[in-house]
Amino acid sequence: MKALALLPAFALVGLTMACGAGGSGAGDAGSSNSSSAAAPGGASDIPAVAKDAKLAAMVPASVTSDGKILVGQDQSYPPNEFLDENGKPAGFDVDLGTAIGQKLGLQMEFQNSAFDGIIPGIQAGKYELAMSSFSITPERLQTVDMVSYYKAGTSLAVLKGNPEGLNLDNLCGKKMGVQKGTTQVDDLQTRNDACVKAGKPAIDVTQLQAQTDVNLALTAKRVQGELADSPVIDYAVKQTGGQLDVVGAPYDTAPYGIVLKKDSGDYSKAVQQAVQALIDDGTYKKILDKWGLSGAGAVTTSELNPAS
Repeated sequence: MKALALLPAFALVGLTMACGAGGSGAGDAGSSNSSSAAAPGGASDIPAVAKDAKLAAMVPASVTSDGKILVGQDQSYPPNEFLDENGKPAGFDVDLGTAIGQKLGLQMEFQNSAFDGIIPGIQAGKYELAMSSFSITPERLQTVDMVSYYKAGTSLAVLKGNPEGLNLDNLCGKKMGVQKGTTQVDDLQTRNDACVKAGKPAIDVTQLQAQTDVNLALTAKRVQGELADSPVIDYAVKQTGGQLDVVGAPYDTAPYGIVLKKDSGDYSKAVQQAVQALIDDGTYKKILDKWGLSGAGAVTTSELNPAS
């Protein structure tokens, strides 16, 4: 999947930011860069959708009382979620999240966080929903509910021309970059265990808080390769002006899920049905088209996991 060169200034801001709590999303779990996307019916380059009164009635008063949904998000992961040149949340998840809020008659307030602090924030009640490219995994489903809305695999990115000759089968002894808390951390650990078991050098893994910092580490040659979600790697290749290449095809494709507190009942069902309504009315496709994500990752059915 490749991203459209629609908002290059936005992407370059995200890809070149150094680590810090400002625009990169690299702050600690307590950082609170927050901003609201368009209110229901507000201005947007994606046409606003109408409130569905039936779905809105399914959202508990504890959420609706202030007229907004607090959304946990690591805004360092373009094109899915990042801060634009004006410091405002942007990306596929932001646009889709805003449309979900409109369906439910609520404003979405996107709060910036370290990725690995988001699910604990959901469990603690700090956030009322999370939308930050979370793959649905059995481990996560033990602690939260997740509503599927997209599919993504993992891709390997290297410097242009692949000067180290990297591929997924020869990462032993190589310097690899990855974002903390992602499924790719586990992927590299499994590969490292295999290296050690075979008597080969261990993989030298650098974990960074923000995906934008992982991209920067690769272009600065501090690491030799990186693993990340396929749409994010594709976007990084596009927006770094050809400094990076993708090696091979995406693998381990899995659905993304919107994260809600465990056993949220009708609230989780309302979110799932809102996503499905946006798929059915064409809004979902318009958002995918905007971000160049209308390929194999698009889904036709949203599901609540675990089913209830």
